[in-house]
Amino acid sequence: MSQGQRVVRVKSPDKPRLPGSLRPANETTDALEDDAIIKGVRYSTAVFAGLAAEAVEMEGCRFESTRFTGTELRNSQICDSVFDTCDFAQVRGLDVSLIRCRVVSSRITGSSWRSSTLRDVHFENCPSGPAMFRNSKIYAVTFTDCKMQGADFQGAHLHNVRFENCDLSGAQFANVQVGSVRFENCTLLDVGGAASLKGAVVQGPGSMELALSLAHEAGLVFE
Repeated sequence: MSQGQRVVRVKSPDKPRLPGSLRPANETTDALEDDAIIKGVRYSTAVFAGLAAEAVEMEGCRFESTRFTGTELRNSQICDSVFDTCDFAQVRGLDVSLIRCRVVSSRITGSSWRSSTLRDVHFENCPSGPAMFRNSKIYAVTFTDCKMQGADFQGAHLHNVRFENCDLSGAQFANVQVGSVRFENCTLLDVGGAASLKGAVVQGPGSMELALSLAHEAGLVFE
């Protein structure tokens, strides 16, 4: 969908600003716990599964093969960090900020990022359906090669957001606020709230799929 011939340009995410060198994580001083402040740390095969933490600040860190499965994180901020082959399945994030982060080959299936802020984040090759981003602010974020069936973006603010080669079958976009959003070569079957995507640009076969969703919402019947 597009408004006339208006060209919609989407800002690419800024890259994480990692320090020149990172120190190995210390299990005692670099634990994920309330009020933790952690900077310039490399985590490898760490396990933070099933934890609960609030007011955490992480900056300039790299996480490799780290498990956050089932963890609850509240009122926290992670910036200038990279997550490589990590597991965020069933994570419950509330009022969490991810700023200048890269998440690659990481599982975020069933995770919830309600009322959170994602700014300058790149998700690549991340299975995430049905992750929840409801009522979140998503700015300058790119999703590339992500399986996002049933993802929930209801009530989210989407500005400078790009979906590339993603499967968004059954995703929900009701009441989203759209500013510079592009879908490129995505699967958009049975998308809910398609009318709220007014102003978004769709390139590739997903354009017809989204049109069918719009027709369904309008009550049209094809014979």
